[in-house]
Amino acid sequence: MKPILIQQVEQAKSYLEARGFDQPEIGIVLGTGLGALVDAVTIEQEAHYSAIPHFPTATVEFHQGKLIYGILGGKKVIVMQGRFHLYEGYTPEEVTFPIRVMRALGVKRLLVSNASGALNLNYKKGEMMLITDHINLQGCSPLAFKGVDQMGERFVDLNTPYDLEMCASLRAIAQERGIDLHQGVYIGVRGPELETKAEYRYLRLIGGDAVGMSTVPEIIVANHLSLPVAAISVLTDECDPDHLAPVDISDIIASAKKAEPKMVELFKILIERLSL
Repeated sequence: MKPILIQQVEQAKSYLEARGFDQPEIGIVLGTGLGALVDAVTIEQEAHYSAIPHFPTATVEFHQGKLIYGILGGKKVIVMQGRFHLYEGYTPEEVTFPIRVMRALGVKRLLVSNASGALNLNYKKGEMMLITDHINLQGCSPLAFKGVDQMGERFVDLNTPYDLEMCASLRAIAQERGIDLHQGVYIGVRGPELETKAEYRYLRLIGGDAVGMSTVPEIIVANHLSLPVAAISVLTDECDPDHLAPVDISDIIASAKKAEPKMVELFKILIERLSL
């Protein structure tokens, strides 16, 4: 890992610890239109990204820019209300910087959410998908820099990138609560443009069930840090190349809001049941 990056992580950690971010147990990354989970948190501290040393600043207008610390499901959590994307012009190291900081603070589990398009034609807008594997088409890796081996294994094994125990728990909770939860492969692209009809056909052909512009870098770094992670995609549009209509970002956010209460329920119950 770059010596300067090591120092930056430590400085951000020290800043947050001094402001009461005391030994969080679970980290949560919230995707587009999925900020309501914060309402279920008993908030103890907040820190705007702009105030945290070396943190990027969210430039997407519908993303908040705060790190929130509090209690959820009887556990200490730290929540990213707003994430960073490669399409905003950030480097992979910048996009994943908060994951490294959360791990340094003591986080033992990571939960990630995102909004994505449904490639699998059996999956519909407003439903959810548990990510069981991914394909990285973002053209980069957050581990491809000199000195990365100072932080962990350079050649990280992604045989099982998503924690099997947490995934099984999420499936069980969904079944108990009567919540439809698909499962499948998430394809990460760089964006910000949406895909062409030909690209959607290609993504389906190579095995994708959903496509989005985030998540993959965070998952890779979580594995690099030996941090167990689980992720849920909220499906906000249907990517059927034979019946493709123009997509409006407001419609995407509305679809995310439709599924959001169920995602919050899944995460909250999982957190309650986790043994750390």
